[in-house]
Amino acid sequence: MNSRLAREVGLPGAVLLGLGSILGTGVFVSIGIATAVAGPAVVLAIAVASLVATCNALSSAQLAANHPVSGGTYEYGYRYLKPAFGFSAGWLFLCAKSASAAAAALGFAAYTLNALGIASTEYRTPLALLAVIAITALVIWGMRRSNRVNAIVVSITILALAAFVVGGLPRLLAVGSESLVPLFGEDAESGARAARAFLHATALMFVAYTGYGRVATLGEEIKDPAHNIPRAIVLTLLISLVIYVSVGLVGVGSVGASAFAAATEEVAAPLEVVARQFGVPALPQFIAIGAVTAMLGVLLNLVLGLSRVVLAMARRGDMPGLLAKLDSTSTTPLPAVIFTGVIVTAIVLYGDIRVAWSFSAFTVLFYYAVTNLAALAMPAAERLYPRFVSAAGLVACVLLAFFVQREIWLVSLGILGVGLGWHVIARTRSCKRQTTTDQESHADDGDHTRR
Repeated sequence: MNSRLAREVGLPGAVLLGLGSILGTGVFVSIGIATAVAGPAVVLAIAVASLVATCNALSSAQLAANHPVSGGTYEYGYRYLKPAFGFSAGWLFLCAKSASAAAAALGFAAYTLNALGIASTEYRTPLALLAVIAITALVIWGMRRSNRVNAIVVSITILALAAFVVGGLPRLLAVGSESLVPLFGEDAESGARAARAFLHATALMFVAYTGYGRVATLGEEIKDPAHNIPRAIVLTLLISLVIYVSVGLVGVGSVGASAFAAATEEVAAPLEVVARQFGVPALPQFIAIGAVTAMLGVLLNLVLGLSRVVLAMARRGDMPGLLAKLDSTSTTPLPAVIFTGVIVTAIVLYGDIRVAWSFSAFTVLFYYAVTNLAALAMPAAERLYPRFVSAAGLVACVLLAFFVQREIWLVSLGILGVGLGWHVIARTRSCKRQTTTDQESHADDGDHTRR
């Protein structure tokens, strides 16, 4: 059986995979979460987060173009840095994106129930669990079919977001000057708090852009990776920037930061709630449909990406070897997909979308810090972009990571410590098995010589 996945995804498909990973929880939910932290300054936080994401995207692009294998930064850390860096990136990616997948499933459930007029939250977790099971089954079905579904999902999502922006423009022009001013606090003390809140919001919004990394994570399945991966990542990021800034400006500017954040807090479906005030017939319903498909699209792409990182880690012995097996067609890492679905299901049972997103923020920033470190270690002949791009991305990731709530990053560091402990144990066992195998081989050679 072939141990490598088939290359089935071209440039349009790669861009759609990136957009499918970005245009979901980030735009439909996390803007509201960040608004609750920073108020009107969230619009600026969206723009600054895009700059950080651009540096990281260029680092990811040049790494993936030179080494188009499943696993993303997990593999780059091993190749250019040290095994501990590679493992840490893979471990935290699994933690972060599993939490993001859970947030997407819970967001899907929230928008669906809100659209159906069901106010009770007791059905949110069961519906989210059903979504995880369904998406896991779809990914098991294969990359080609998953990519087709993703293309449909992304198209509906973009149409819904465009309708939201166009429908909200009249209200933005009418009340935007009152809703968006002032961006920050006016006195020195509140200004200091506002600066910290702004950086916290920037960290939260950074996570919303990181779906472009799915293109790198799925590098083994991209056609002509040296050309298509960098192009797909840059195109994905540019399109996402325009959409995020437009939605954030219209959403917050139309109803004010407090109302926008309250809609997120109460029903986790802020765009639909805001759209009801635009006075455009059927727009809230269309937004709800777009949100539902978007959340499913993000969940689909996250399960795809997570399963490929599990596959890469299993190939190196950082996960059980069973998870490195492919199906009979070499298009799906079946055990890795099932394992991913189980992990996401466990996090969904916790049921708090805000905690899941904050946890993702710290761990994803750490992951991309390793990405930039690996890019800085690339030989000049392999480099596509100047070193200062990766250096800027590294500094920004480290800085923003510690503006997430203290409890979140302390727990994240604890989880990293547990992971590194497992890494040491796994490596020790692997070395012992290899030593035993070598000794047996030498013994057999000796017996053969004596005979």
